[in-house]
Amino acid sequence: MKAFVVTAPGEAGVAEVDPPVAAPGEVVVDVARVGVCGTDVEFFTGEMQYLHDGHAHFPLRLGHEWSGTVTAVGDGVSSEWLGRRVTGDTMLGCGQCRRCRTGAQHVCEFRDEIGIRGGRAGALAEQLAVPVTALHALPDAVDFVQGALVEPGGNALRAVRGAALAPGDRVLILGPGTIGLLAAMFARAAGAEVHLLALPGTEDFPRSLGFEHVWTAETVPSLPFDAVIDTSNSPELPAKAVELVEPGKRVVYIGLAGRPSLLDTRALALKDVTAVGVLSGSPGLAGTIEHYASGAVDPRPLVAGTVGLDRVAEVLAGAHIGAGPKIHVDPHEGE
Repeated sequence: MKAFVVTAPGEAGVAEVDPPVAAPGEVVVDVARVGVCGTDVEFFTGEMQYLHDGHAHFPLRLGHEWSGTVTAVGDGVSSEWLGRRVTGDTMLGCGQCRRCRTGAQHVCEFRDEIGIRGGRAGALAEQLAVPVTALHALPDAVDFVQGALVEPGGNALRAVRGAALAPGDRVLILGPGTIGLLAAMFARAAGAEVHLLALPGTEDFPRSLGFEHVWTAETVPSLPFDAVIDTSNSPELPAKAVELVEPGKRVVYIGLAGRPSLLDTRALALKDVTAVGVLSGSPGLAGTIEHYASGAVDPRPLVAGTVGLDRVAEVLAGAHIGAGPKIHVDPHEGE
């Protein structure tokens, strides 16, 4: 089958590889859509920390935001999965440690991550092998495009839940990329008044999604924000989040900068602020599917375009396709 393979920083392309076989407890999925993520870009450039920590090595098979159809099942897996439309969790815990046993497999010390960590092949390929325990069935109301947006949606939903918003609360979201805009959508669905902080010149797209309150660092108003969610990759904004939030309220950190962020914990203590960190959409995947299925959140306008495997390297190198922040890949395009 065809798969996208990164062999070294800046070196990647489509290769013929052996198709996956459903091992015991696993299924094989015919991949319909895959989202390209900032994490994929960091692997492509060689900047991803997992490469330096030894959690990942070249060659790499990327892709962790996906949807598709189950075409084969391994021993111990019900045949009822065959033909089902699915997406799945990225984080594959060991299943034995205390964290896994208490439902926190996404922070398991020994976890693999599909397309990211532990050599587990990702979804930028025609087919993907996945443990059945990681699967989430897609209802009829959720199409493959939405299905490939469940993983980033889970991250965004967890960030909004971490903000503990009540209807009428005012939230400021720093960084209107995919996660930031999805967080804005979930916050709006929860009845919050949503504000976004964008870079100059990028305000139009969030406004096209119906968000009136889009600001830059120079124009952000002095308002009492009940929560600030940092989805950016700026090392300066974590401290800015604490500065902007109301005393006694919450800041949520889901964005990761390329270098250490400086945050004075005295500011947290003196403002009596609760800080929440979010890693992974795992505990938010089911809730995201429910929001998409009900129509409370429609993430599809975030997708700027869909390309084939032969254009993935171009996208990872920074090519822009349309106005939205998310590029999708159809691994079967051109067949």
